[in-house]
Amino acid sequence: MIRAAILTISDTCSKGGREDVSGRTIAEMLAEDTFEICQREIVADDFKTIADALKRFSDEAGVDVVLTTGGTGLGPRDVTPEATASVCERMVPGLGELMRAEGLKKTRNAVLSRGTAGVRGKTLVVNLPGSPKAVKESLEIILGVLPHAVKMMLGGGH
Repeated sequence: MIRAAILTISDTCSKGGREDVSGRTIAEMLAEDTFEICQREIVADDFKTIADALKRFSDEAGVDVVLTTGGTGLGPRDVTPEATASVCERMVPGLGELMRAEGLKKTRNAVLSRGTAGVRGKTLVVNLPGSPKAVKESLEIILGVLPHAVKMMLGGGH
């Protein structure tokens, strides 16, 4: 069972101004026979707050995968990739590259997503876009490789 956390990054959702549809979309897509959702949190678009939440999920909660949603665009407060990179020891650029490449087949705007992925300790952090539609499309693209990625990260073979 893969222990997962969902981190929604949204100023509006963190203030209760909008329902967290993207976080719910992630939760609904994680198969219950493969993933156990251990933590869910909503934070504002703030570098330190995002980094602290990622550290907490990895270092204290010990989850295998953190899936973030939001803060990957070009807006002035979109700092999720930078916060992710600041707490990860190793980056996994192929996940973001794959989501952008496949997303480009549906919309040219996919190239504007800056989502990345990396490893902190024994936790894989993956940034997904903020819109529910883009979350669904992006997660569909990488969902099948996550179990193997976690196995490899924890010392399993190829």
